[in-house]
Amino acid sequence: MSDRLKIIDFHNHYLPASLAPQVVHHAPANERGRWEAVAHRLSDEALLTGGIRDGDVDVRVVNASPALIAGPQGTVPHATTMLLNDAVAELAARHSGRLIALASVDAYDGERSAREAERAIGELGLRGLFVDCARGALMIDAPQARPTLEAAARLGVPVFVHPVAPQPLAAQMGSYGVIGALFARATANSAALIALLEGGVFAQLPGLRVVFTALAFGGLATAAGLSSQSLMAGGAIETLRKHVWIDTTMLHPALLRAAADILGTGNLLVGSDWPIVNLPLRARLAAALDSAAFSADEQRAIAGGNAAMLLRLH
Repeated sequence: MSDRLKIIDFHNHYLPASLAPQVVHHAPANERGRWEAVAHRLSDEALLTGGIRDGDVDVRVVNASPALIAGPQGTVPHATTMLLNDAVAELAARHSGRLIALASVDAYDGERSAREAERAIGELGLRGLFVDCARGALMIDAPQARPTLEAAARLGVPVFVHPVAPQPLAAQMGSYGVIGALFARATANSAALIALLEGGVFAQLPGLRVVFTALAFGGLATAAGLSSQSLMAGGAIETLRKHVWIDTTMLHPALLRAAADILGTGNLLVGSDWPIVNLPLRARLAAALDSAAFSADEQRAIAGGNAAMLLRLH
């Protein structure tokens, strides 16, 4: 495709400089060096916006992930969550039109998190929610998470259901480097997708729209495979297409094509996972979309059109 794509990157992390990342201390020894490098980039506002100035992307959708500053139990004080949302709102205001911010909430904190979601969307002007896909033994369909999901559906904003490192699987896979860590997170993200589908959440909240990373492809493929064999309730694929979007984190043509075949091209979003993945995006994305044989219109939709519609940027 020769036309320049407008890229809206849905998956970017940021932390205000006042909050030190704790993820470095919890990382396996063989991953600590990589996470130390990531930690230095997380609060670098110039680096965050540099890719936009250089033309590598046009818009970044930013979240301040509480997991990056959480203790061993994966939680942060509610006041700190509010501080994160205030910080990303100020960040987005400084770079209006170039940075779009999502609100971080502890989805497993019941009504208090729902109230924070309403404050962040209604008062701060943030454009969606960012939540962990699981918390200990709790999955995203747990009763504790329902108020947050109800708030998102009521407010008409998407929920980015982000992977976590589930225990004990993350510890078991820790010695296997990046692929081991990603496999553990992929398992948790896939499980969360299945929990929303099979837990009846989509049926009960028809206005809910959720975004998963490409790591959840295993859950998506499992649901599609079982549906094709009539081993899952009828209409599962239609339900997924109505409620689920998936990003391009892994950026492999075969995965992009398969995700589009299951969900439709209108449910694919660009997601780089910056700065955990700190690589130029534009050329890699164009090559992957070409290799996956998407049409020019489909490429424009995946690159930015789908995200603009989901976030109501038009």
